[in-house]
Amino acid sequence: MAAAVEISKRSSSVVVSQIHGDDASSIDIPTPQKITGSPPAVDADGTVLKVAVADDAQTQTSSHQTTHDQKLRNGGSEQTSNTMGGNGAADYVGISEGPPRVVNHGRKLSVLPLVFLIFYEVSGGPFGIEDSVNAAGPLLALAGFLIFPLIWSVPEALITAEMGTMFPENGGYVVWVSSALGPFWGFQQGWMKWLSGVIDNALYPVLFLDYLKSGIPALGGGLPRVMAVLALTIVLTYMNYRGLTIVGWVAVLLGVFSILPFVVMGFISIPKLRPKRWLVADIHNVDWNLYLNTLFWNLNYWDSISTLAGEVENPQKTLPKALFYALIHVILGYLFPLLTGTGAIPLRQDLWTDGYFSDIAMIVGGVWLRWWIQGAAAMSNMGMFMAEMSSDSFQLLGMAERGMLPELFARRSRYGTPLVGILFSASGVLLLSWLSFQEIVAAENFLYCFGMILEFIAFVRLRIIAPAAPRPYKIPVGTFGAILMCVPPTILICVVLALSSLKVMIVSLAAVVIGLILQPCIKHSKKKSWLRFSVSSNLPDIHAGIHENETLII
Repeated sequence: MAAAVEISKRSSSVVVSQIHGDDASSIDIPTPQKITGSPPAVDADGTVLKVAVADDAQTQTSSHQTTHDQKLRNGGSEQTSNTMGGNGAADYVGISEGPPRVVNHGRKLSVLPLVFLIFYEVSGGPFGIEDSVNAAGPLLALAGFLIFPLIWSVPEALITAEMGTMFPENGGYVVWVSSALGPFWGFQQGWMKWLSGVIDNALYPVLFLDYLKSGIPALGGGLPRVMAVLALTIVLTYMNYRGLTIVGWVAVLLGVFSILPFVVMGFISIPKLRPKRWLVADIHNVDWNLYLNTLFWNLNYWDSISTLAGEVENPQKTLPKALFYALIHVILGYLFPLLTGTGAIPLRQDLWTDGYFSDIAMIVGGVWLRWWIQGAAAMSNMGMFMAEMSSDSFQLLGMAERGMLPELFARRSRYGTPLVGILFSASGVLLLSWLSFQEIVAAENFLYCFGMILEFIAFVRLRIIAPAAPRPYKIPVGTFGAILMCVPPTILICVVLALSSLKVMIVSLAAVVIGLILQPCIKHSKKKSWLRFSVSSNLPDIHAGIHENETLII
């Protein structure tokens, strides 16, 4: 364990934490008002004494917390931090070990940019929903985008609102699972969701070029396509580097531009609408795997915004509002274009693949509308790329602030953005962008399903073991109601997993195994001090409600 000395400006006592691997115990000793930068104390067996200075009130709090932590250790828990989700590290950051303590990293996100970031995390518009008609016909496609949100999107958004306001910090669902199930499963959640997010982000250059290739055939393959993917990734990665506020307002502008052509197309198509076309269905020839994967991909990722909670202005109120407005925006953004596209022209089900809305625009409105739809698709994919990369990179930052990843992931650029996390996420996108659309969707859905199961378990478990913990927004159901709410989406997850192809299943399970191996390796490097780790002293403290209920987090 690396040596460190931390000094408080209001020093009247010294808190000495004796670190043995991942366990820590603390005692209070008198100290002069000033501590020099001498080397930290080391006992006979090489154990480092981690020193921090605190005032008298803080010392008493530390003593009380030590007693509570000792009870946890006697019960077999690894938690020693005074914040939920601690990973066994002392709750201090060394002078030279971790990132500087900065309360405000720049302007925070308000409701409107947050709504459009959620919109792009989840949807980005109707680009990519064409396969639902190809797989099942107009009736089931329309029914799917009406019913599926009730089964999946609404429960996921509600859980995100409750847990996101309970843990208003970067890291989001990783912190939820760590607090409920321990740091091992928290890391697995972080690994699976980050990998799923990176795979998801690899889609957007593919969709971007698929919409443009009808107008620019050279982008259909070969070197021009490779160079276009590389250039697009570099430009959008740079925008993420420049700041989350910029990304948020760019998302607003892109969102308006992406939705407007479908509004125009809808009004133009009114004289051509034939309602009977909406009722076409052939239940015996449905490609259920493609159908469910398309619905699932287009209506999930509501929880991704939780990894940006630490960058939101007043997240306790802003986050639930933004999720509600985004939910309405997303559902209408799917149904309106589907009604237009399937009702205005004769059905050619085999033509309904990604990029087909631009062909419908050509038939309904002419070349100008086709180019507008293609431009909107390009802008939408840019917005989705930026939103997803923001979520993925801030998730890595949040994990580093909790001591789950090396501290280099917690370092911010001069714009307040997680530079290392952005570079890691961009590298993953470039490595995976050669996959086809259907392969990417299936692989990310498989990993995402595992992560959502852990989230549901964490949600219910925290309702049971920490009922008194502060929840600025709480779903108005009891524990039994919380369990029932998770049943339909869990059944849906099982169906999606069961319908996965053998190739996707093998690749996804291999990724899960890598995570199971990676966490012990990182933990071992932490014990051997091969890499530097630190726990941010700026993390929220929600233990008060748990202590009042005399509940122990295991």
